[in-house]
Amino acid sequence: MAGIKIQFLGHSGFKITSLEGKILFIDPWLNGNPLAPVSVDKIDKADFVLVTHDHFDHMGDAPQIIQATGATLICMPETIERLIIKSEIQESQVIFGMGMNIGGTANLDGISITMTQAFHSAQTANPAGFIIKLENGFTIYHAGDTGVFASMKTLGDIYKPDLAMLPIGSVFTMDPVQAAYAAGLLGAGIVVPMHYGTFPVLEQDPLSFIEIMKRDAPDKEVIIIEPGQEMAF
Repeated sequence: MAGIKIQFLGHSGFKITSLEGKILFIDPWLNGNPLAPVSVDKIDKADFVLVTHDHFDHMGDAPQIIQATGATLICMPETIERLIIKSEIQESQVIFGMGMNIGGTANLDGISITMTQAFHSAQTANPAGFIIKLENGFTIYHAGDTGVFASMKTLGDIYKPDLAMLPIGSVFTMDPVQAAYAAGLLGAGIVVPMHYGTFPVLEQDPLSFIEIMKRDAPDKEVIIIEPGQEMAF
């Protein structure tokens, strides 16, 4: 696992650097994000940009990153149509030229990206999550914005994620209790909380989640990544 790097960009945004140096951004909302550690203008390299849904705090700066780096956009077809119209993204910059949908997998230079369901809302298409299997087999689940759902166990059984990124902020997503239950369904040994602290209405820190996990899932490691911090796995 050594050599994989994950940087938290605040809210639900992450930068993942694979063992082979591929760079993936998930939900890169930087401009206007009070927790963002870097300006989008500073990003000059990316291979893939994954967008779970089209709310402003998730789709965010995906178009600018794609235009600046030539990265491939991975999200729902209807959301891609919106981005093509509004942001001058070309079909050649889009996975399969048209996007993908829940259950689909894209195999890209030794990395597989599978789109999963999420239970939330969106302006276009449906919200989604992603399961990312890197070149050495290390598997990451980014839940997107969602409530807990029973078939998270199915995702865990099929894909056996090593690390799960789960929202804990409540109001718009799972709260800490639901997120802890979701962690048990998924079976990932490492859990990274996200989607908290950005707005006053959200859960402000992961302390309650940590305590619930200690009680209900002591076999799992909760890792708090501060905005801007990069950790190796």
